[in-house]
Amino acid sequence: MEWTSLQLAWISLPKSALTEAAGRSRLEVSGLIMTRYVPARYYLLFGITALALAAFSAWLGLEWKPAFIPAVLFLFSSTLLLILAFRPAIEIHEEFLSIGKRRVLWMDIRRVDRTGWISPLILRITLFDDSHVLLIYPGDLDGCNSLLRNLRRLSRDALIDGVPYRQYWGEALNPGPDRRQIPAPRYRLLRPEDEAEVEKLYQRLKTVGHLDQKNTTDEK
Repeated sequence: MEWTSLQLAWISLPKSALTEAAGRSRLEVSGLIMTRYVPARYYLLFGITALALAAFSAWLGLEWKPAFIPAVLFLFSSTLLLILAFRPAIEIHEEFLSIGKRRVLWMDIRRVDRTGWISPLILRITLFDDSHVLLIYPGDLDGCNSLLRNLRRLSRDALIDGVPYRQYWGEALNPGPDRRQIPAPRYRLLRPEDEAEVEKLYQRLKTVGHLDQKNTTDEK
């Protein structure tokens, strides 16, 4: 069997280059029908760092009591960051949205409302039975924007931030009859001096009632 130049180039590509490129993103694509979003690695890194700073501040607090204040703050920050770091992965499938072990059909989503948080991304999803799902994705900015765009695209029966789906994406609600009519352009048919003569005759017609000057003289 003959190998094409593309296959040979793929085999000759160094393994380290492939590994390095894959490690830059936390968005994983599996086939053509599923996209998987996992938390960004820096949440875990920052959480461990904050935990180490909390321990150090607590050690200083044994001799200097005010050091317990930053110790508590670092501990709180570490707890929050570690909770975000271990959030379940979010998967985008052709027919449903998967958040950990929970699956939500796209046809069941009635509203997708964004909060003030974009990274981490926090969305409020309303289902057909008026129940709510709070979606939290602790990813980087690119991953959050990608997830938000996919959610909005696939929630075809939902309001997007209170706007109907088709209207939000700029599609025409009633194509054809409701299209705005563009007025036809006006072209100049007479020269300026001819227009002046026509205007003069029109004013005479309005005043006298006819344009025949001879008949007007005879009647007088």
